[in-house]
Amino acid sequence: MTKIIFIEPDGKEKMVEAENGLSLLEVAHSNDIDLEGACEGSLACSTCHIIVEKDFFNNLPEPTEEEEDMLDLAFGLTHTSRLGCQIIINEELEGMKVKIPGGTRNMSVE
Repeated sequence: MTKIIFIEPDGKEKMVEAENGLSLLEVAHSNDIDLEGACEGSLACSTCHIIVEKDFFNNLPEPTEEEEDMLDLAFGLTHTSRLGCQIIINEELEGMKVKIPGGTRNMSVE
């Protein structure tokens, strides 16, 4: 298990114990954290967009071209933005903080 800290749009922090091997999106959903994930992790939307703490961002695997394409559609994109469905939990992410943006952009319903 790995401790991950989610920062909600209102600034409240919630620390959870995340099972290694799950995606950050799956961890959020299993802990009642409001991270949309409209495509259920199939890399077809940007609604699980999160902002990763800089120290951890540089240690993540590079995003795929498909993830980068979806990130281009994300609401509030930053230099440390990633999709939660593409980050797989492992012990190296212990203590990672991820911020949930204040909105999403779901192209399938807009």
